[in-house]
Amino acid sequence: MKSNLQIISGKYRGKRLSLPSDARPTQNMARGALFNMLNGIIDTTKPIAVWDVFAGSGAFGLECLSRFVKPVVVFTDNAKSSIDTVKKNIVSINENATIELCDAISAISRFGGITDLFFVDPPYSDFNFGVLFVKKLTKVAKTGSVLIWEMENIQKLPDFSENWEVLRDKTYGRARFLIMRKI
Repeated sequence: MKSNLQIISGKYRGKRLSLPSDARPTQNMARGALFNMLNGIIDTTKPIAVWDVFAGSGAFGLECLSRFVKPVVVFTDNAKSSIDTVKKNIVSINENATIELCDAISAISRFGGITDLFFVDPPYSDFNFGVLFVKKLTKVAKTGSVLIWEMENIQKLPDFSENWEVLRDKTYGRARFLIMRKI
């Protein structure tokens, strides 16, 4: 699918990204604002493990590959079209990453305890799946890990304050970004 989606900054700045046909990508401006919010939260000069959980096009993880020093990035999605698109986008920038066709919940046991930065962007139509994912992730995520949860701006956030500290809560159009740190 032809798109205007691109990598915003870093060594692959301006690189156009392919999209799966059923994607709802985080738009360039919102993604740029999100990464600006991460300044001071994430140390981009040290190696970091990133999990782009509901990868879609992989734009978030690809942005990490472009901006961060020696990131280890995992892309997961349960749609074959998304995984194929991520593979195509990865090949276009000649980077290595783990890309898996799998259910996000089932992958928590493998990736949840080793990840420093999570990007969780489930379908807006299935907010409860996002809630379930975060609840299950809470059991294995390491202290200090950062979770970015993109949700529709109309959603009421469940109380995770016992396990997660909200660092930022910003809305950009229809998208709401919640940045939380595991405590």
